[in-house]
Amino acid sequence: MAEIPAVMKAVQLVGHGGLDRLVYREDVPTPAPAAGEVLVDVHACGMNNTDVWVREGAYGTETDPGSVSTWRRGRSTLTFPRIQGADTVGVIAAVGDGVPAGRVGERVVVDFSIYHRPEGDDSLADIDYIGHGRDGGYAEYMTAPAENAYEITADIADAELATFCCAYLTAEQMLDRARLAAGERVLVTGASGGVGSAIVQLARVRGAVPYAVTSAGKEAALRQIGAQDVVLRDAADLVAEVGRVVDGPVDVVADLVAGPMFNDLLRILRPEGRYTTAGAIGGPVVQLDLRTMYLKQLELHGSSQGTRTAFRRLVRYISDGEIRPLLDRTFRLSDLHDAQRAFLAKSYVGKLVVVPDRHWDGVGAPYAQP
Repeated sequence: MAEIPAVMKAVQLVGHGGLDRLVYREDVPTPAPAAGEVLVDVHACGMNNTDVWVREGAYGTETDPGSVSTWRRGRSTLTFPRIQGADTVGVIAAVGDGVPAGRVGERVVVDFSIYHRPEGDDSLADIDYIGHGRDGGYAEYMTAPAENAYEITADIADAELATFCCAYLTAEQMLDRARLAAGERVLVTGASGGVGSAIVQLARVRGAVPYAVTSAGKEAALRQIGAQDVVLRDAADLVAEVGRVVDGPVDVVADLVAGPMFNDLLRILRPEGRYTTAGAIGGPVVQLDLRTMYLKQLELHGSSQGTRTAFRRLVRYISDGEIRPLLDRTFRLSDLHDAQRAFLAKSYVGKLVVVPDRHWDGVGAPYAQP
């Protein structure tokens, strides 16, 4: 392995606000792995909505939805400066005490969750994540608990591998919470995004039938990854359009949009249907007619991140080729502002990924493999 430098290049979040709060620096001290940890030479890191919402402080509080607050709300573990980036792929460059030296050189994908419960306890009540409670992968190096670094030998490029972590774990946990089963129909909002496109694929892995809600121009891409059919989100009557397109009752709604369509989504569900959400890009504060919920015997599930069990399942899916990466574009780490502007434009299907500048080949593309 190459010598580990004393300082590294990284993007630090220095406070809540606009893109100017993300500062690219070339003199950040390279972290050292503590006992039980590994140091990862970062080769790629995927982007997520959480990066933006945390930067903006857009999570509100239970009493004031418009107040500036981070992901953990009133019990935040976020301190500044913080290096964001949850979806890290790279090579183990060094190990801390208690970690076998033979792990150096492993190509790994990092489970970004910070678990505060022992192995076997799948409660997520007090979970945190890398890039929020500790520094993440928008840097040349990062540290992580050794148990969170999973070796990957599948023939997938680094940037492609970095599309899976947060989006697919979030999606798998949503489907776990809703108990989506083979043969059931699931309506997926925000289906062209990272989590939405993951739900479409993961529903197929379960033998379920996904229907996608998206904007015009993305229909073919969603059908290609497994959507049975597509509903345009700006339909004049969403309920009627879903009734026309979906072949049978909707058993589960996997919602990442919310906003004005929320109550319609509950109307779309069959009696005793299940609603699950892990995002609200269309607006987090919604109108709910409780009569719709209780007269139809509906279940409403909130979900965020996922369990160790779900992450290991994803690693198996990747290794077995049951899910495929949806990489739209890669950006240099030094161009993170441009990457977030492209991310916010939402004119793509799948994921955007950031690659440290030193892992680009000099002709405008990241190296495919370590």
